[in-house]
Amino acid sequence: MSDHAVLLQGVTRTYGSGATEVAALRQVDHGFPRGGFTAVMGPSGSGKSTLLQCASGLDRPDSGAVRVAGQDITRLAENELAVLRRDRIGVIFQSFNLVPSLTAWQNVILPSRLARRRPDPAHVRGLLARVGLAGRERHRPAQLSGGQQQRVAIARALLGRPEVLFADEPTGALDRGTGRQVLALLREAVDEFGQTVVMVTHDPEAAVRADQVLFLTDGRIVDILDRPSTAQIGARLDGRR
Repeated sequence: MSDHAVLLQGVTRTYGSGATEVAALRQVDHGFPRGGFTAVMGPSGSGKSTLLQCASGLDRPDSGAVRVAGQDITRLAENELAVLRRDRIGVIFQSFNLVPSLTAWQNVILPSRLARRRPDPAHVRGLLARVGLAGRERHRPAQLSGGQQQRVAIARALLGRPEVLFADEPTGALDRGTGRQVLALLREAVDEFGQTVVMVTHDPEAAVRADQVLFLTDGRIVDILDRPSTAQIGARLDGRR
């Protein structure tokens, strides 16, 4: 268990009931290696986002266990879970989840302020510059494009160097150049700081940066490839492997 930053054991999650019941995850067993970069891929509705939500403690499975750093987070009370997410987990959301009244700088440091920590201004400034937001620190979300808002969300998630970073399509709203910068930051988080990254993506160009690619279909893991090429990922997505 010590080799896994996140361990899923028999995780099942369903939505709805009766005729409308949908099984998003079906008895999923998987350990995400500590200090590794894992990409999660699959068709729409395969369970990718649900896996990320359950693994990060944003949603609770119907059955099974989710262990983060050896601790079963499915058994934690809401306040205990909130503290664990604040201190040890970072999440990059598709929907950004920025506070409209705060500037880019204030949004980035908000989790640290809530935790009563004082972030290093030089680190904040450098992080914003590396995601392409130098000179826009005082802009509010309404003054930023969708791609720029995503970059603020990414900088916020990276600021505290969490043990585990979950990213839901982190490059989906970005141009190719900025997307490469963001992927380089995620790769650096793993290689230089020993963080664990779990990234949901539909893009083989993004997934090829990962150490391991997980493929989901109908709520089940159907394949795992270690350090695959873009061609191998494309072939697997097309059902040619």
